[in-house]
Amino acid sequence: MAAPEAAARKRRLKGHFAARAKRPRGGGRQLEAGMRGILITCNMNERKCVGEAYSLLGEYGDLLYGPEQLSEPAERLSGSEREEEENEDDDAEAALKKEVGQIRASTERQLRRFQSVESGANNVVFIRTRGIEPENLVHHILKDIHTTKKKKTRVILRMLPISGTCKAFLEDMKKYTETFFEPWFKAPNKSTFQIVYKARNNSHMNREEVIKELAGIVGSLNPENKVDLNNPQYTIVVEIIKNVCCLSVVRDYVLFRKYNLQEVVKSNKEDAQQNPSNVTEEQNSTAVKPETMEENLKEVKQEQE
Repeated sequence: MAAPEAAARKRRLKGHFAARAKRPRGGGRQLEAGMRGILITCNMNERKCVGEAYSLLGEYGDLLYGPEQLSEPAERLSGSEREEEENEDDDAEAALKKEVGQIRASTERQLRRFQSVESGANNVVFIRTRGIEPENLVHHILKDIHTTKKKKTRVILRMLPISGTCKAFLEDMKKYTETFFEPWFKAPNKSTFQIVYKARNNSHMNREEVIKELAGIVGSLNPENKVDLNNPQYTIVVEIIKNVCCLSVVRDYVLFRKYNLQEVVKSNKEDAQQNPSNVTEEQNSTAVKPETMEENLKEVKQEQE
């Protein structure tokens, strides 16, 4: 009979296409080069950390960017596709096509504004972001917590925006940062800066070599960029996990206690006196600056996160 054969074929194809639809493409559930997002460290409870991150980011994300809009699969069907479904409901292949389309639409709906992916390190969570600026969102969160002193998390420690990622090999990092650093450090822009470096599950990168090369790139973009380890205008954050290098350039790193949410709540009113330019988000620093790039590199080598 044709009907049983068609049914059997439908079951086989259904299993095949459903499995393909559920399989993430390009390792999308794991941290990899090309992603942007927020790197979060926690205290031994990654599952609860993810829950806290979704809650906190969702709260401030809605405030800054409005409620998240999710598309409905029915809206994606053209008139001809709807007519085809109506006329061929009894056809096994048409039914399969409809189901695969629904699975794909469901997958697209899962590409949310915030999506947790495997970081590749213990006690580290990576939240991939879409359609937002991670550095602006995280800075807004820390600024609000610093002002209100309201503790909003229990297990989240540090929350670092990651504006760019590349492969964690020195040549890749040098090539990537030549362009990545331009908005902050390319002439006529000039700033004071420091570099903080952390590597996890990676043994082939040399900390001093990385810092020296990146500081040299900042200097090549404008020789007037100077290192300041006390109160820099910008902090270059380098977080390496396995073979992925996560990068960001952040403001108020000292004021916001290395972007530690727990410590920001504890910080006191003396911060305003110690960092008046940071509180008002002005970009003019009065710190004493080394005179040469050679001196800059010496100071960067001495820097400890």
